[in-house]
Amino acid sequence: MNIGQLINQIILMFCLMLVGVLINKLKFMHAQTSNDLTNVLLYIVSPCLIINAFEQPYSNDRIKQFLLAAGGVILLYVVEIVIAKLVFGSLKNRNLSRIAQYGSIYSNAGFMGIPLISSLFGSKGVFFAVVSLAAFNIFSWTQGVSLFKNNDSGTTEKTNWKQVLLNPNIIAIVIGAIFFVFSVRIPSIPNQIIKDIGSVNTPLSMIVIGNSLANIKFTKNMLNKEIGLTILFRNLLFPIFGIIILRMIGVTGIAFYTTIVMAACPVAGLVVLFTLQVHDDTAPAISAMSLSTILSLVTIPLIFALGNIL
Repeated sequence: MNIGQLINQIILMFCLMLVGVLINKLKFMHAQTSNDLTNVLLYIVSPCLIINAFEQPYSNDRIKQFLLAAGGVILLYVVEIVIAKLVFGSLKNRNLSRIAQYGSIYSNAGFMGIPLISSLFGSKGVFFAVVSLAAFNIFSWTQGVSLFKNNDSGTTEKTNWKQVLLNPNIIAIVIGAIFFVFSVRIPSIPNQIIKDIGSVNTPLSMIVIGNSLANIKFTKNMLNKEIGLTILFRNLLFPIFGIIILRMIGVTGIAFYTTIVMAACPVAGLVVLFTLQVHDDTAPAISAMSLSTILSLVTIPLIFALGNIL
């Protein structure tokens, strides 16, 4: 796949976001509707897309690249967490510190990454994209959540592993992996239902994101040094580190390009939710998420081009 195809697909996705903006301005979608559609995407559509991605012949080469990609993604997260802690951990503003750390580390892998990969590479791409998705869910709901759970005594609350392991995407990955390893074939009618449900993932995800962006009022105060640095790490520097790590350990082909595209996705929207849950100022989180998403129109193709060079 050439970079022109990637750019065309990203433009298409941003046009779908604009449809979401239009829907918002026409007041066709209210806050509760957006929340309901988000739940539909998380609990039904995305798991169906993931299970369908594993509906392919078993291959030792696929397993090898899958495991290599998994090792690369885990190593990248470790590097990101250490660097983010060093750069943002000492900020006096506690709220800004945790938003900057979380925002620089975690990408919008589910709502933007998976739809993009599905459109570009089909089920073969999603097969490898679930590596990044699984790692995102595990790290985000453990280390990521811990950033927002430090209490006044300086200690951190214990991780809710039940919440992590019962995430619908993790369950779908486990089911899909079992089907793949044991070459289980889903009967034709259920299989078609799963495919049809999964096929709405891209347009529905982009419309929901566009609807959310439409509620944001952009001002010159949205961007400060810390937020700018957060976006720089998330959109450019950390994905470049990912390219280097994946090349060093031997990840190639669709597995390589899928993983770097997932790594290049903008700041995860969960940063806003987590900030809300601790009753703190969401303005920096909204700034990081929205500006990072808009800039990804340029930075994702740039990272992809660098992946072809490095």
